[in-house]
Amino acid sequence: MEEVERSAPSVEEAIESALAELGATEQEVTVQILQEPRAGFVGVGSQEAVVRVRLQARREEASEEDLEEQAEIAADFVEGLLMRIGLIAEVQPQVDDGTMYLNVVGGESEDDEEDMGLLIGRHGQTLDAVQELTRVVVGHKTGLRCRVIVDVEDYKKRQRARLASRAVEVARRVARTGREEALDPMNAYERKVVHDAVTEVSGVESSSRGEDPDRRVVIRPRS
Repeated sequence: MEEVERSAPSVEEAIESALAELGATEQEVTVQILQEPRAGFVGVGSQEAVVRVRLQARREEASEEDLEEQAEIAADFVEGLLMRIGLIAEVQPQVDDGTMYLNVVGGESEDDEEDMGLLIGRHGQTLDAVQELTRVVVGHKTGLRCRVIVDVEDYKKRQRARLASRAVEVARRVARTGREEALDPMNAYERKVVHDAVTEVSGVESSSRGEDPDRRVVIRPRS
């Protein structure tokens, strides 16, 4: 799939939904706005935004060699980062369900557990920052989109499984009741997990609504 059209209450939400379906970033696509949103009068004559999003060039999935190279670069960077901030931990690349993770694992002492908690941060914010730094480093050195997810003590794996399960549960309920539902505010990574999970449920679609940090996924019957 190299091009999709999506609709949503705003242009931004329609673009985000299309990017989620393509698995791409805004830097990798061209966006054509087919229809601007219109509020209408007391709901009459309103219309959603419609966009067409196309990949700039045909992309292929990262090869096993590409992923191994990215994991090696990411591991070197994360190990250096841990050393600079004085944390002792093992960094272990691992492929899980087709995703390359870089697992950061501490020891069994209370101090090690506390260090790993600090590295994760409140609601995963510190780990998200480490992920962003790693993404920039890998992208700069390889010229490819980073496919490595930095994880600490399986935090990301548990989060991904929990979010996907919750998204499927809500999507099935929306398909059954015909009423849209909004999830709690999430960051971009979490929204991507939800969008991917929703595509596995027939008869529903998802888009994002609001502005960060209150941006959230809305699941609704497919129009």
